[in-house]
Amino acid sequence: MAKKIPKNFIYLFILIVPLLILVIRPPFFESPKGMVLDLSAGPITLVTWPIREIKKIVFYHKTHDEYVVLKSEVDGLRAKIVNGREIILENKRLEELLDFKRTLPYASVAASVIGRDPSNWNAILIVNKGRSSGVKVGMPVVNSAGVVGKVVEIGDNKSKVILISDPNFSVAAIAQDTRESGLLNGTLQGLCRLRYLPEDSAIQVGEKIVTSKLSSTFPDGIFIGT
Repeated sequence: MAKKIPKNFIYLFILIVPLLILVIRPPFFESPKGMVLDLSAGPITLVTWPIREIKKIVFYHKTHDEYVVLKSEVDGLRAKIVNGREIILENKRLEELLDFKRTLPYASVAASVIGRDPSNWNAILIVNKGRSSGVKVGMPVVNSAGVVGKVVEIGDNKSKVILISDPNFSVAAIAQDTRESGLLNGTLQGLCRLRYLPEDSAIQVGEKIVTSKLSSTFPDGIFIGT
């Protein structure tokens, strides 16, 4: 006959097994709820996927209309940001121009660039001041950075300005440090060349070039380049 299992051992087994289940966690044991969720995840996905796709189709027009409205608002905000930056930069330019005008020892007329000459796109600017503002042919054109060019043609309210980089532009110039003078011309490459320097010239790379007293158009000491 088989031996009877002592009741005390059975009671002890009944107490220990629940404790082990509570103490030992997955991956050794997995709760029934977790198993049910894992098993049902696949079927639920298969059922809900068509429903989601149908909703996308049904509400497509509404979503698209909202997208168009939001895109329009975003584009408008971007335009405002760009305009705001332009206003800030324009104010900065005007402040620099005003400060520059205050430092000039001679009378001047402030003008804005309004276009370019199509026949000479790279070297002729059109400004919004002309004969009615006292502008004359041959007048120098400068800004806070230095020499820009000179007036070559005028109308009542507009003028053409040849730029310093044009081969037809020339001005007497002098090196600030060595005091060697020459004639500065524009080039086809958009740069400038200082000509008629002595053969033993001591001028160095990096030396600043300004207008000379010998210039018949520009006041002396205006920065040209380096």
